[in-house]
Amino acid sequence: MPSRKKTTTSLSIIFLAVIVLLGIIYMATGTDLLGIFTVSPTALPPTTTYTIAAPSDTPVSIQPGITPSVQIPSWAEVYFTDPLTIKDPANYTGSIEEFLIQKINASQTSIHIASFEFDLTPVAEALVAAHNRGVDVRWVTDDESGLGADGDPGGGQFAMLTAAGIEVRSDNRTALMHDKFWIFDGETVWTGSTNITVNGIFKQDNNAIVVHSPEVAAMYEREFQEMLDGKFGPRSPSTVDLQSTTLDGTPILVLFSSEDEVVAHIITYVQNAQTSIRFLAFSFTDFPLADAMRQRAAAGVSVSGVFETVGSDGQGAEFGTLFCAGIPVRQDGNPQFMHNKLIIIDNRIVITGSLNFSSSADNANDENVIILDNPEIAIQYLQDFERIYALGHDPDPAKFPCK
Repeated sequence: MPSRKKTTTSLSIIFLAVIVLLGIIYMATGTDLLGIFTVSPTALPPTTTYTIAAPSDTPVSIQPGITPSVQIPSWAEVYFTDPLTIKDPANYTGSIEEFLIQKINASQTSIHIASFEFDLTPVAEALVAAHNRGVDVRWVTDDESGLGADGDPGGGQFAMLTAAGIEVRSDNRTALMHDKFWIFDGETVWTGSTNITVNGIFKQDNNAIVVHSPEVAAMYEREFQEMLDGKFGPRSPSTVDLQSTTLDGTPILVLFSSEDEVVAHIITYVQNAQTSIRFLAFSFTDFPLADAMRQRAAAGVSVSGVFETVGSDGQGAEFGTLFCAGIPVRQDGNPQFMHNKLIIIDNRIVITGSLNFSSSADNANDENVIILDNPEIAIQYLQDFERIYALGHDPDPAKFPCK
């Protein structure tokens, strides 16, 4: 009869062998058979294969300018422009401008802004009032489309800010300071595709997302401070390892270009799509991203999208790449611009922000992107996607000859 010591030793060896085998399986496939290997809950790893949850069956009717009626997390707000309905800058009730002014008026300590363009006088007046009551208001903008355009007809809002003693800085370089984010009181971030302009809010299709989280706000504040220190574009250091968190079970990843290789991250999410990819693109000239979508479509993933009509048939645009692959892509029906930069994956992952899908946005500009894994938030974006897709039109095949 074997001794207890030898039996224990043999069991230990077998146990260690099983653990090693499970580790090999996990490294090869990502399958955690016993739940002993875990992915950090604070990150949204691009290589993760996601379990797809069906969207809510609750019927949703989008009201102009405001979040649809599906329950979303208490820490989030989502807004969309509706240029068919809310199109009068003189009456901004119910618009993104109204909701932004509400945030300005409620701010107590600081409003830090990195935003590309600006021509809304009511917003300028609200910022001056905030400054006068002791709020630290600062704005970083683009030197040409921001400060340089302040003397154009309808401009002068930056002059209002500086006359009141508010600090306004620009990037002073050829590439764009194209960000669109606001940080309120170090606790709340407002971002998305919307420029704070008449065109951006009353004529174009755009989105805005608000995240109430000091941790997320700190990610944007770090980037804002880098720009105050004169670090723009490729000169800005990457802190991507500090730019992920989880809010009530929702993984969130924040990315900044040029330093974080944003498009490469987005491509990895696309490559891991299991059921669907929906996108809205103002400018889409990045072939590797288009090719990743084309490959997922060939693998059976449902892919469709809408391009801004202007430029979509131009040299370098990737409309033809997707159209010739048999992917249902449309040109938008807005007589102004469809200005979104949005990808929705598997009815749950939302990728949005200021970054157009182009090499200049990825490699030269200052841009920001937020990625959230939340079906309730995704359904808001899916419905606005459906609205824009329905208003779009199929292309003229003659303009996109396929080999």
